[in-house]
Amino acid sequence: MSASSNGYSLVLDVGNSNMFAGVIAGDGTIALRFRKTSIQSASADEYGVFLKSALRENGMDPAGVGRIALCSVVPDTIYSIRRACQKYFGLDPFILRAGVKTGLHIAYRNPLEVGADRIANAVAVTRRHPNRDCIVVDMGTATTFDAVSATRKYLGGAIMPGMHISMEALEHKTAKLPSVEITRPEVACGRSTVESIQSGLYFAHAGAIRELVARIGEECFGDPKPLTVATGGFSQLFADDDLFDEILPDLVLEGLWQAMLMNGDDAGATPAPRTDDASRPSWRNV
Repeated sequence: MSASSNGYSLVLDVGNSNMFAGVIAGDGTIALRFRKTSIQSASADEYGVFLKSALRENGMDPAGVGRIALCSVVPDTIYSIRRACQKYFGLDPFILRAGVKTGLHIAYRNPLEVGADRIANAVAVTRRHPNRDCIVVDMGTATTFDAVSATRKYLGGAIMPGMHISMEALEHKTAKLPSVEITRPEVACGRSTVESIQSGLYFAHAGAIRELVARIGEECFGDPKPLTVATGGFSQLFADDDLFDEILPDLVLEGLWQAMLMNGDDAGATPAPRTDDASRPSWRNV
């Protein structure tokens, strides 16, 4: 693939379990997606070599990357990845964190507690669905719920253990229960230990999603009901369960890219924290 005159944007969402990466063209089209297991102790060189190799192996020239955007819920990785971007791409990445423009009003009691990935999802859903109340359900290591109003107000949400964490808890905290493949079972009443675990993981998660979406919708929005948008690695498992109005696996990448564009020429600079009082930095609302 050839790069445009402005190059591609490399966007990196670093979670607790995986780094989800994408290459986005100037028109917003995602040209490439890839993942890597998150290793908190990985060096800048390890990240840099991996990123350049992943691009080359997928037919893309690393020299075509013109901008890089990063968000992370794992603070220890930010320095290494930023250094990798500087050393291997000659670019200082835009980092989605307190002090940058988001276009949102953050109504959390302490805005700094909101994960950057949740902010990215909120940015993307307000761009995709302007003037709509939305609930975003992100199904990754944790399953998070985020309420975003039609006026771009981030209202808060809920956090629960994700499916993989739940499975690991069963495996590690019991003597005889094995690790299983996380999949959609045919029936709720399993006839083996593996089937029973798969049923519990799947249908319990589906029930929790229905309950939390309903409660958050009633508390935050009332009628008309908000649009429910799912994202994250496990969201496609529930495509046939009528839980969501829309499933958008790339939502966090879209929001990260849009936030980078929103910050314009300052996107590669380290922002000076904006404060609500004399000591506490916060997300910017515009």
